[in-house]
Amino acid sequence: MARKDWKRLRARSITHALELCVDHAREKHNRSVDQIAELMCESSYNTLYKWLGTGRMPAIKIRAFEMACGIDFVSQYLACSANKLVVEMPTGRKAEHRQLNELGSYSNKVIAMLLDFYEDRSEQQDVIDAIAVLIEDLAHQRGNVEKYQQPELL
Repeated sequence: MARKDWKRLRARSITHALELCVDHAREKHNRSVDQIAELMCESSYNTLYKWLGTGRMPAIKIRAFEMACGIDFVSQYLACSANKLVVEMPTGRKAEHRQLNELGSYSNKVIAMLLDFYEDRSEQQDVIDAIAVLIEDLAHQRGNVEKYQQPELL
């Protein structure tokens, strides 16, 4: 099975976002649903299973869930479903060559997907998601350039 590129994945529904968070917690942090529920201070892991199955997690629990999983697919989905772009907070730190190379190769991949779409060889939703990710990455780099003279302490 191919490894997932967690940075480029986008959820298609709220239940898919919850599922991606659990998959990330399992793959990257070796956490089960029971452990996630414990980190969220839930008294019963069955409650978390119910929320995962129905997609009806209370809003007050979303951030705790994402912190326990180590990724924020639910917040991203909620913002994107409201037609908003999600840009990671820029710190003003100098980008590494690896990051810029990844950005360049990903932009080429998105352009290829766009060309394929107009020749009816690519799915519309895949192209939309890829373009949104590219715009978010470029906006993050724009913020880094703006803050470069006074970077934030981390």
